[in-house]
Amino acid sequence: MLNENFVLLGAFINLLGVISYVKDTLAGKVKPNRATWGLWALAAFIAFSAEIKQGVGIQALCTFMFAFNPFLIFLASFVNKKAYWALGKLDLYCGTLSVIGLILWYITKNGNIAILFAIFADLTAGIPTLIKSYHFPETENWKEFLSSLINVVVTMFTLKIWSFAYLAFPLYIFLYTFIAIILIRFKVGKKIGKMK
Repeated sequence: MLNENFVLLGAFINLLGVISYVKDTLAGKVKPNRATWGLWALAAFIAFSAEIKQGVGIQALCTFMFAFNPFLIFLASFVNKKAYWALGKLDLYCGTLSVIGLILWYITKNGNIAILFAIFADLTAGIPTLIKSYHFPETENWKEFLSSLINVVVTMFTLKIWSFAYLAFPLYIFLYTFIAIILIRFKVGKKIGKMK
C-alpha cells in the first residue's frame, strides 16, 4: 500500500492530462460531445459528494478529478467550433439516472446508491465516446484517458478500506479508461475495418 498522500500525485498527473485535452479542444484537434462531457462532470460530482458522505477521505480526490476535468473540457468545448451537442436518447437516459440517483440518495440517505447510479449515468454518457473512439479515434486524445487511468491506479494502491464507497467509482473509471485508451491509441476500429 502506498501512503494516501500519493493521491495528490495521481490528481496532478490527471490534471496534466486534462490540460493536454483542453489544449487540443481549444485548437480544434478533438471534437468533444458537450453532452457527454457535461454529463460526465455531473455524474462524477454526484459520486464525489456521495463518497464524502460515506466517509471516503483523501481518495475521494480521485473522483473529484473525474468531475472537475470533464467540466473543464465542457467549458473549453464552447470555444471549439468542431465540438457539438448530441443529445440523444442515451444522454437523456443518463441524465435521468443521475436524477434518480440523487432522489434515492436523498430518500435513503445511502451514498452507495448515489455512487451506483453515478456509475450507470457516467457509463451511459460515455458509450457514445467509446463508439466514436472505435470509428474515429483521431477525434479523441488518449493521453487524457491515460492520465485518468494513472490517477485511478495510484488511488487504488492507497486504499486501506476495500468497500463499495471507496472502490466502486475508481474501479469503473479504470475499466472505462483502459478500453478508451486501447480504442484510441491503437485505432482498433480502423484496423478491424481494414481486415474486412
